[in-house]
Amino acid sequence: MSIDRENNSLSAKVIYDLTSFTHLDYPNHLSCIVWFSGCNMRCDYCYNKDIVFAKDGKYSYNDILDFLKTRVNLLEAVVLSGGEATSHDLVTFCKKIKEFGFKIKLDTNGTNYRQVKELLELNLLDYIALDYKAPESKFQEITHSNKFDEFSKTLNLLIESGFDFEVRTTLHADLLNEEDINCIIDDLQNRGYKKSYFIQLFLDTGKNIADLKAPKYKFDKSILKNDIEVIFR
Repeated sequence: MSIDRENNSLSAKVIYDLTSFTHLDYPNHLSCIVWFSGCNMRCDYCYNKDIVFAKDGKYSYNDILDFLKTRVNLLEAVVLSGGEATSHDLVTFCKKIKEFGFKIKLDTNGTNYRQVKELLELNLLDYIALDYKAPESKFQEITHSNKFDEFSKTLNLLIESGFDFEVRTTLHADLLNEEDINCIIDDLQNRGYKKSYFIQLFLDTGKNIADLKAPKYKFDKSILKNDIEVIFR
């Protein structure tokens, strides 16, 4: 890529917001979070609706890189989140982040297989949190997208590559029941996933895409299969 083209790509304002410090989102690493605008899904429970529906951002890649220059030796890592970070071109940005010596964690719904594969091949990522939104039978109903096959391809890539990643599901018990979660557990086991499976309980922030309230259904953790380790958080 030419210098002019690179500068143009890094000047695009596609970043909705920046969390300058966190010790929670990338365990054991002091990090910042870069929130990318826009998403190719409309998950009912998503409480980042302002980010999902944003057409552009407040910050450019260069703005974030300028910030990161001031955090060398103070932060350890950068988390790329959203929205859906892989809706945007991440390769050049990640190369620049790596030049500063930061680790990179990617939060993704896994629907941009090609870009995830390229980032892995270039050794630009250190960790991925992959969202398993719902079993295939409910995937379109909950995400309002038809991208299960793309997600599935990325999940297989990560398992087969031996890359360091986690699978997680956001649980709203009125949308996903114990049978649905057991279906995901079965699928993960059948694919050869041997890591922990994280379930994030829905938080009623009063602001989500489908205007959901706290679930009325009481989810029974005791009837979940134990073929892989399930961790609620």
